[in-house]
Amino acid sequence: MKLKLGIPKGSLQESTIKLFGKAGYRLGVSSRSYYPNIDDPEIEAMLIRAQEMAIYVEDGVLDAGLTGLDWITEQSADVEQVAELNYAKEGLRPVSWVVAVPNDSDIQKIADLEGKRISTELVGVTKKFLQKHNISAQVEFSWGATEVKPPQLADAIVELTETGRSLRANNLRIVDTVMKSTTRLIANKTAWQDDWKRLKLENLACLLQGAILAEEKVGLKMNVQKDKLAAVLDILPAMQAPTISTMTDENWMDVDTIIDEKVVRDIIPQLKRAGATGIVEYPLNKVIW
Repeated sequence: MKLKLGIPKGSLQESTIKLFGKAGYRLGVSSRSYYPNIDDPEIEAMLIRAQEMAIYVEDGVLDAGLTGLDWITEQSADVEQVAELNYAKEGLRPVSWVVAVPNDSDIQKIADLEGKRISTELVGVTKKFLQKHNISAQVEFSWGATEVKPPQLADAIVELTETGRSLRANNLRIVDTVMKSTTRLIANKTAWQDDWKRLKLENLACLLQGAILAEEKVGLKMNVQKDKLAAVLDILPAMQAPTISTMTDENWMDVDTIIDEKVVRDIIPQLKRAGATGIVEYPLNKVIW
């Protein structure tokens, strides 16, 4: 038996391949093939655009796939959401669909979109957003290069952004946020009821989530004299509590913990001043919580 798994082609492709690698799966993608090699004989992978993924999973062409909540919502796809995977093209963060207009536009708030022309790939979600705010506007599907359409081809756009750099580069400013989205591992409802496929997907989700969690954390090991242990532990944050073990010299303790990478540069000097020595920082592949 094999699990037919959709891998998102396009902006999420490289970050997904990297994530699978940290989770323990090797994905090999050829520029001429839509069928990546994967070092798991029980998985058959296929490259599919994220925009189309949810429909193919709903229809059973694929057992499962990775796509954004935005495209699941846009397609109103009836699929099982197995896991939220908080990663995007450039980092571990949600992405946003925003209303953007030229810097010199008279549009300052959502109400100003009344009667205007809006260009976007996310047509259905945008229409529902406008309806929610009782705004009547013309929403047109954009085939790409959406940022360059205002002001000649559209008054405003609804566009996906992660950092806002592309919008700023095109002299656009954000008026409001339509929705936030994260990547999801989704499954076909029938496939999810199959015991073998369900277990396979649960295992995959566990490893992918563990790999994402590890991206923001590092391990720290250090040696501490017993009489300085309390001072070191007061400084040291941990996911639960540090692992402490006695060394050959009973006056010294070995301390091992996992902490957020962003605080390491501040904490290591403090630990050294508190008496820690032999401090080693090491990367993590997976953290299963």
